[in-house]
Amino acid sequence: MTIVECDPATNAAALIAVSAVFRSIGRVLICLDRDFHVVHSSSLLQRLTGDEVASAVVGHPVSQLLGEELFGAGGTLRQHLERGEMREGWRAAMPTGDGGTRTVSLTAAPFVPDESGICDPRVKFIIVLRPAEEDPLAGTAGPTVFFGMVARSASMARIFSLVQNLQASDATILLTGDSGTGKEVLARAVHANSTRRRGRFVAVNCAALPGELLEAELFGHVRGAFTGAVRDRVGRFELASGGTLFLDEVGDVPLHLQAKLLRVLQERTFERVGESVSRSTDARIIAATNIDLRRAIAEGRFREDLFYRLRVVPIDIPPLRARREDIEPLAHSLLARVAARHGRELRYSPEAVRAMLRYPWPGNVREMENAIEYAVAVVKGQTIHTDDLPIEIVEATEPQIARASVRGGDEIRSIRTALESHHWNREETALALGISRTTLWRKMRELGLT
Repeated sequence: MTIVECDPATNAAALIAVSAVFRSIGRVLICLDRDFHVVHSSSLLQRLTGDEVASAVVGHPVSQLLGEELFGAGGTLRQHLERGEMREGWRAAMPTGDGGTRTVSLTAAPFVPDESGICDPRVKFIIVLRPAEEDPLAGTAGPTVFFGMVARSASMARIFSLVQNLQASDATILLTGDSGTGKEVLARAVHANSTRRRGRFVAVNCAALPGELLEAELFGHVRGAFTGAVRDRVGRFELASGGTLFLDEVGDVPLHLQAKLLRVLQERTFERVGESVSRSTDARIIAATNIDLRRAIAEGRFREDLFYRLRVVPIDIPPLRARREDIEPLAHSLLARVAARHGRELRYSPEAVRAMLRYPWPGNVREMENAIEYAVAVVKGQTIHTDDLPIEIVEATEPQIARASVRGGDEIRSIRTALESHHWNREETALALGISRTTLWRKMRELGLT
């Protein structure tokens, strides 16, 4: 269709008129050009973000408002729009003027000129926003994108909501979950969504260093404190002051060092190795582990008092086998990210998606990202087929998945979460879980989920 040219005043009037229609039903209209810069946003955006954020939107990349994961180079929604596809029911965390975030439900589509009266040739795509709490179905049609994390499951939605509720809190957090579930990614999301986001995020892998070196790494040391200490060094607690200190694999901290860590948490003071001067820190602590700390306490390997000091706010990240409805959106998001790094635009064949849904992913998100890196490296065309996936994924069988789901009592939680996410539609749930409808029905009867 030929676009009728009109003057800028007419363009502006048409956009305002169309925005008023969306405003009357509580929705925000945002228009984008071919480079995904904002051409127009309706005034209702101010109610969601505040005047400061809303007034700075026009003329800037929409990724500044809705995130690089969705609209940056290689962003998932950006790729869908460039292929002429509409997507609805997605959720994203949007910045607000007070430094926090607001979760919104969004629909994005290519713009097709019709009887709207909009004749601005710059407008190529449109986004319609509404507060997620006003859209009870948000996240069921599409996933939630939250500070680099992508999920569709109810269990992850609850975690995202908790992180938003912790925005004004400095409480110590203990993240637990299997290896590869994304504990550091979630820790960074907590930091980015907190009042400390302008401070440093400092990460320490407590399992990577022996006790003596870990102590110096955490608290710093003075010259001559030990062999090789040729100058004073600032520790991670000092570096993270005003920000967040992430203690990964905290369950591997030696017992003698646990006592010093407990003192820092209780008194907010510490001493550098080889020094008797007390120093203070106001770093916010987030710890993570993939081991059972209660068992470690029973076995005398971890201090009970330190456990409770760390576990002020406990967050357990479920494994992928317990939230199989997250597999497909994660796979698409990771593919967009990896392919963008290689300057390619790739997609999956339906068979490849089914193979990924069948696989139990014992290594969780980390294993999935490695598998996708492999596929991007070996694929010849623009479509990833099963032959391009690692062999263990292609050869996965349904009994393997059943055994993986049973580990740790995850099966009933996995199936119930999937059913709830898909409104108890067995066909959609079976697809999300990567099993047949018959198998799903049999498992529902066995587990009493009828």
